[in-house]
Amino acid sequence: MNIEEVRARIHEIGIIPGIRTASGEDAHFAADAVASGGIPIVEITMTIPGAIDMIAYLAKHIPGVLIGAGTVLDTETARRCLDAGAGFLTAPCLDVSVIEMAKKHNVAMLAGALTPSEIHTAWKAGADFVKVFPCSQVGGDSYIRALKGPFPKIPLVAAGGVNQQTAGNFILAGAAALGIGSELIPRQAIEKRRAEQIRELARRFLRLVVAARERLAPYAMSTTSPH
Repeated sequence: MNIEEVRARIHEIGIIPGIRTASGEDAHFAADAVASGGIPIVEITMTIPGAIDMIAYLAKHIPGVLIGAGTVLDTETARRCLDAGAGFLTAPCLDVSVIEMAKKHNVAMLAGALTPSEIHTAWKAGADFVKVFPCSQVGGDSYIRALKGPFPKIPLVAAGGVNQQTAGNFILAGAAALGIGSELIPRQAIEKRRAEQIRELARRFLRLVVAARERLAPYAMSTTSPH
């Protein structure tokens, strides 16, 4: 997928599932389950042992699923993830050199940021999305709503503590997408091979995003219509 297709898929689906597993086989199971539930996107975090090998394995075995690398904290890790076949990079913090590398290689970058200054810096550096982390711990959806005032054009990804109770509110507040981990892909569901549990959670989160976007649609039309 090229960068425009990656951006479009993230915007369309509105959910980026974070996979944290102990093996490539577990990651494959989780990615298959979440994709069959309607979310053909997964993020493999660098905090997992062998994460880069997992990206290469998944990129080879499930080509229809967009595989991203998470918690990419330096350019060397970024380069290795791109070599392994990562379709996008994400980070929990701001590192302009990683954003610049992603831009140089024409790969989508979800740069981490928390403060208004960091968000502005990430966007100016060329990030495709700005991942606001940890979102729930600093005000949740009200923080996203406050940020959308000065930054209406920046696509914000709410991450950190997003669950079924808060997902819709983050979208209503202006988040372009949600980063969701164990609330969507529980570790026990992976260990016990409960694919249907993960599929049902995927469908549930998708419904929450769709419902929130439908509530926003009339407002969006009213603000763009001529007066």
